[in-house]
Amino acid sequence: MNCGWEKPASWPVGEDELAQLRRFNKTLSRLPRLRIRNRLVPRVIQGLLKISQIGGARKVREHGLEAEQKVIGVDGSTVSVRIIRPKGSAKGVVLDFHGGGWVIGNAQMNDPLNIAMVNTCDVAVVSVDYRLAVSTPVEGLMQDCLTAARWLLGDESNEFAGLPVIVVGESAGGHLAAATLLALKQWPGLLKRVNGVLLYYGVYDLTGTTSVREAEPDTLLLDGPGMVEAFRMLTPGLSDEERRQPPLSPLYGDFTNFPPALMFVGELDPLRDDTLELAERWGRSAQVEAHLLPDAAHGLIHFPVVLADRVLAYSREWITARIR
Repeated sequence: MNCGWEKPASWPVGEDELAQLRRFNKTLSRLPRLRIRNRLVPRVIQGLLKISQIGGARKVREHGLEAEQKVIGVDGSTVSVRIIRPKGSAKGVVLDFHGGGWVIGNAQMNDPLNIAMVNTCDVAVVSVDYRLAVSTPVEGLMQDCLTAARWLLGDESNEFAGLPVIVVGESAGGHLAAATLLALKQWPGLLKRVNGVLLYYGVYDLTGTTSVREAEPDTLLLDGPGMVEAFRMLTPGLSDEERRQPPLSPLYGDFTNFPPALMFVGELDPLRDDTLELAERWGRSAQVEAHLLPDAAHGLIHFPVVLADRVLAYSREWITARIR
């Protein structure tokens, strides 16, 4: 079995690159942190997001591509997915889980990242429009994601049957990706079809790892000190012991027979330990490559900095290698 993981050293960066990132961090420090305290604020943010996405189909067509919104289903469960296909024949397919703290976001918000994957890696992307936790228990979100995975991996009548599959998740989407893979252990043949997993700074312990619980008040982008309370709001009525149960907290799952994985997390991200601990546990059963990004905050891959460009380019190279 090809497995193993070594605790990563910091991703190498040049002085100019690091200086650019630190300047951007100063901008982030002046912005409000994402705080989940009630249901109203996420609904307002979600409404503004949808307004900003008007004309999204045109933006996809500017790259010579088309996006299709489609409702798929398995065993009576349905979920909407957004599909972007390459210009030619797809060599593989990416199952994408967007971020947004479980309470905001949609598949369309990942269009820029997914368009780049489609055009660079010759893959189709199926991005899951799972329900949000403002109106649905987190278990419902997990069911949506499992439905999409079972459809993609197990429906021999769909257009992607037989293609190698890469699973991608970011932040809350990283949590949902890992939880979905653990749930797929009920169907070993489907899990075996996954060629690789790419995770960006996910949440893997809903009681809070050490880096979450000890986060300083000035964490960038996220409300580090408030994250544990946010996890409790996401899972009302559960004790910490119940929150630790996989797949709800993927960190404590069984990773036997799991596919290879590539993981990234920033040194300044309160979720740092989530990735490092998951990589260590996963690496006991499969090959895991984990990278710690110097001076990087949560959400890095969306930032206008060279480090983000390099991480995304490396990720696309990894996807291409896994599907070939």
